[in-house]
Amino acid sequence: MLVIEVGPVDVAHTRYAISPLGEAMNALRVAAGKQSAGPLRPWAERVAPRYARLLRETPAVAALTALFRRGAYNADFIHPPPSGHGGDFAAELAVVRATPPHQARAEIARNLAGLPAPPRRVLEILSAPDVLTRLADAIEATWYALVEPDWPRLRTVLERDLVHRAGHLAMYGWAAALSDLDPRVRWRSEGADGVIEVRTGPRNECQRHRLGGKGLLLMPTVFGTLISYVEPPWPYALVYPARGVANLLGPPLPPQGGAAALARLVGPHRAQVLRALEVPATTTQLVRQLGLSLGAVGGHLAALRESGLVTRTRTGRSVRYERTPLGAALAGD
Repeated sequence: MLVIEVGPVDVAHTRYAISPLGEAMNALRVAAGKQSAGPLRPWAERVAPRYARLLRETPAVAALTALFRRGAYNADFIHPPPSGHGGDFAAELAVVRATPPHQARAEIARNLAGLPAPPRRVLEILSAPDVLTRLADAIEATWYALVEPDWPRLRTVLERDLVHRAGHLAMYGWAAALSDLDPRVRWRSEGADGVIEVRTGPRNECQRHRLGGKGLLLMPTVFGTLISYVEPPWPYALVYPARGVANLLGPPLPPQGGAAALARLVGPHRAQVLRALEVPATTTQLVRQLGLSLGAVGGHLAALRESGLVTRTRTGRSVRYERTPLGAALAGD
């Protein structure tokens, strides 16, 4: 159990970020079978030929996957914490390439401690004088092979989740912001303060940390699962699965059950729009996510709004659409 003590000023200092490099690493975990694909199985099957080609053309990718562990230390230099709001793969990769070689070697040694000996060809890469360059090149190749082709849609889902999460934290506090983050995360009030509890292992083991006014870094991921960071160089951080990911990376599965009934009732594309509004979105975000034309999405939104299934709210130059209670019930979430 991980317990993070939160004080009154930590809300103001909590920030949200997107990490393209982190998505590349998480996508590699799924493609390599190091993490269950779950609802992303259609994506994993679609990119399997690309992953096989990536392994053939960039042998250091196998060395990267050899460093992936669950419930134990993973080398920090291959996934540095994003600065600001993140979102710039080139900037994150530059930080990786700037890692002092002695630090990279020390983190690799710590990462491999307790693991079965990797294959000889992997050990040769991990012990090579230019291991840092090889691994950085492998990360770059992974990005362009597995993530970059879908990045506009992926980024849209991540940005929508951040807006949703930040709004809930600002308006309703920690309990609302964390309520649907992950089943293993919960908020417990303690007077004017409170604690974030994260189930990370046996219940009789407890690590306790305090934000101390530094706030928390929250990072949604399309490909990953819940990850907590509590030691340098990372700030206190939680990486969590973004909302609205299921069937995002297709090919889309045929509608079944309630989804099929909804498609018969309002039409397949209109049903897609209504279900995609599980998280409020702008027209442009829906276009990127669904791959439909701007005119088509606009027409479907107009029809759904006239039917009382969605509402719209203008914030500055943006118009965001969200489902009404009737629309949510009809979508069957």
